[in-house]
Amino acid sequence: MNNTDRVFNFSAGPSMLPLEVLEQAAKEMTNYGGSGQSIMEMSHRSKEFGSVIEAAEQNLREIMNIPKNYKVLFVQGGGTLQFAMIPINLFRKSKKADYIVTGSWAKKAAKEAKKFGEVNIIASSEETTFSYIPEVKKEQFTKDADYVHITFNNTIYGTKYPYIPDTGDIPLVADMSSCILSEEVDVSKFGLIYAGAQKNVGPAGVVIVIVREDLLGYAPADAPTYLDYNTHADNGSMYNTPPTWGIYMAGEVFKHIKKLGGVAALEKINKEKAKKLYDYIDSSSLYNCPVEEKDRSLMNVVFVTGNTDLDKKFTEAAKKEGLVNLGGHRSIGGMRASIYNAMPMEGVDILIEFMKKFESENK
Repeated sequence: MNNTDRVFNFSAGPSMLPLEVLEQAAKEMTNYGGSGQSIMEMSHRSKEFGSVIEAAEQNLREIMNIPKNYKVLFVQGGGTLQFAMIPINLFRKSKKADYIVTGSWAKKAAKEAKKFGEVNIIASSEETTFSYIPEVKKEQFTKDADYVHITFNNTIYGTKYPYIPDTGDIPLVADMSSCILSEEVDVSKFGLIYAGAQKNVGPAGVVIVIVREDLLGYAPADAPTYLDYNTHADNGSMYNTPPTWGIYMAGEVFKHIKKLGGVAALEKINKEKAKKLYDYIDSSSLYNCPVEEKDRSLMNVVFVTGNTDLDKKFTEAAKKEGLVNLGGHRSIGGMRASIYNAMPMEGVDILIEFMKKFESENK
């Protein structure tokens, strides 16, 4: 594969995957491990695929330092299905939950949970178009809440939590779809972490759920079987045919991360990439980042010129230079550079050079 044929893809997802992983997958596409068949063709019950899913889980446990009392599940339905699965499984006592709303996905999660119980929006940054992360203290949480839900990184608005809320004995649930594996997190501070794969893990179609064992077994008897976490925990994520190709790709990405030096090594690189881009934006007279500095995302850098026509001109010109998918989300416009794990430093450097050139030509 010729690297020069590839663009720098700044899409919020599906996003870039490590070239090394793609090339390995290409080599094994028609004949995985000498089996004479593709991963996409083999039985999920086969010994070969059993080894793939076991290694994927083990390597994820290692790179995230997941404690033994947590189950790792590979499920389907995107992060969106988790908006329903979480209340179905975690409304155990009071059927109350606290949600902190920091963007569109957090809003959707709260709206879905309302179908199953009482949802308290204890903080929101909607009044400033989600330009910051609210600071929430322990005493603000509903005392008998079954769980607290946060969206750890907000792809559309370019914010991330600079802290882990202290919820005391109330399980903390976090949507980490757009930031999993980008920085080290203490899994033991969460009751449940979930993440769609299509940002930092692999192709769309796989969802990772990391859930503390004591939170399992509370789905109501009339809950759909597939929506009970216990169904997946008891069957090793094999209750139905899992997304075999997606799990294989995720497993290859986990191996790649181990080779790079783990999540700590990625965090260091991600902070360098983000700082470089934010520093340039802050020094520029054309571009502006509307996010409070302390809450800026490492993964999704949003910026605007203040002129809708100029923003459009920017994204079109960038595309011609092989810098694609830089348009902001349709709900807010502007630009967004998603610089997930697989985006090399070179991509950020080339983007900054393009931004400088565009600025000098459009003063």
